Amino acid sequence: MIRTKKIWAIIPARSGSKRLHKKNTRKFHNKPLISWTIKSALNSKYIDKVIVSTDDDYIANISKFSGAEVPFIRPKKLSNDKASSVDVVVHALKKIKANKNDIFILLQPTSPLRMTSHIDDALKVFLKNRFVENIVGISKLDHPIEWSNSIPKNLSMQNFMITKNKRSQDFIPHYIINGSIYILKIRSFLKNKSFILKKNSYGFIMNKNESIDIDNIEDFKLAEYFFKKEK
Repeated sequence: MIRTKKIWAIIPARSGSKRLHKKNTRKFHNKPLISWTIKSALNSKYIDKVIVSTDDDYIANISKFSGAEVPFIRPKKLSNDKASSVDVVVHALKKIKANKNDIFILLQPTSPLRMTSHIDDALKVFLKNRFVENIVGISKLDHPIEWSNSIPKNLSMQNFMITKNKRSQDFIPHYIINGSIYILKIRSFLKNKSFILKKNSYGFIMNKNESIDIDNIEDFKLAEYFFKKEK
């Protein structure tokens, strides 16, 4: 607890997954995928409670075994493809009766390479300035965004390159939201219903290889590769 404010970790994990079947419980280096995120959250020196929101009893049991709390089972209407992450977190905050003055960190279970050090460093940035209301995990793009463009059906490259004859190092770096960490004051989140606020929101830069978001089997294999590489 920081200055009387409790810090909640919310881990959303529904049973359905179209691109990678049962990915949240799929074995990732001898542990269910979700267990890695739970472990990283439990080892944080700032987080007070680690809560898993799920619609699935099997995920709930794995989460409890891994040390997280599962104080409720998420309703089916918040567990289909159309349910928004915002609605899922709003529901979770209401169920756990979190104080609006508290803080929460959203940790997707599909980012197993996000470590406790990332969580604590991001929370440290958030906590050291009382005007900060939002921290978002971001990663640097490998290539200049100016090298990308839409293309017509005939595949013509005539207007593709907007900026020509520049080296990659001559472009301003661009970043992408990696989905690994979102930190917000609960009051601000409930007011704006968004994980990214327009004001008082700051990026937390992470190495791309440490913030892989697993969405399909290719992502899963890539995450396994970098996990082995770091060991």
